[in-house]
Amino acid sequence: MIIAETINEVRKYVKEQKMMGHTVGLCPTMGYLHAGHASLVRESAKRCDYTVASVFLNPTQFAQNEDLAGYPRDFERDCRILEENGCDLVFHPSVEEMYPEGFATYVEIQSEMPRQLCGKTRPTHFRGVCTVVNKLFNIVTPDMAFFGEKDAQQLAIVKQMARDLSMDVEVIGCPIVREEDGLAMSSRNTYLNPEERKASGILSDALELGKKLYNDGNDDAEAVTKAMSELIEQEPLARIDYVSAVNAFTMMPVEKLSSDALFALAVYIGKTRLIDNLRLS
Repeated sequence: MIIAETINEVRKYVKEQKMMGHTVGLCPTMGYLHAGHASLVRESAKRCDYTVASVFLNPTQFAQNEDLAGYPRDFERDCRILEENGCDLVFHPSVEEMYPEGFATYVEIQSEMPRQLCGKTRPTHFRGVCTVVNKLFNIVTPDMAFFGEKDAQQLAIVKQMARDLSMDVEVIGCPIVREEDGLAMSSRNTYLNPEERKASGILSDALELGKKLYNDGNDDAEAVTKAMSELIEQEPLARIDYVSAVNAFTMMPVEKLSSDALFALAVYIGKTRLIDNLRLS
């Protein structure tokens, strides 16, 4: 497995692969990988001839009051996970490589989609996501790019960006990977102490409650999400950011639940903000 730290290196290796007629897959990550990231790499390795993973903690998607400085890092461990799961090249640039002095161009979707859910409390987050993903697409020129469905809003926004800008890449969502108790895997799970880790199960419990109510014939989105919120509020360590029912493609709120709907939630367990979602189809 090759480790590349510069844009020119990545372009050189990818160009060689494409000259041989090989397809290229990209798995963008911010590092501190877990089984969810590994599943993206395996899917890319299965579907593409050559797999590139980026390990870059992107500062432009963090606000000043967020956890950039304390975000977990372990690049050597990341490389072991990537190599074990079929990665061929790791792109591990510095901040200066991605955002050189004088950098002043950003990519932003001008619709209500990025203003929903996480965008309500993180107004600059998706501008940072779109900018770095756009750069990665331009650098790697992948045929396919793999993203986890846990970040449902991010996935929908990246797909919209790729369509709007006529990008020659297929954006593929991969299923959420969960712990045995149902908690969606996330690098931020490492912030939780044992008591908080136990309490975090309330997120998946709330999603399962919403699904059960829907399957029992309840299609009133407000009533179902209220019941989900009430369940979460029973956990003393939990503080709700949002519990919403939205269209799975547009991320806009829905009044009636259907197979196109998605339950999405963000909940603080202690000081750690966790997100999760469940599609009703």
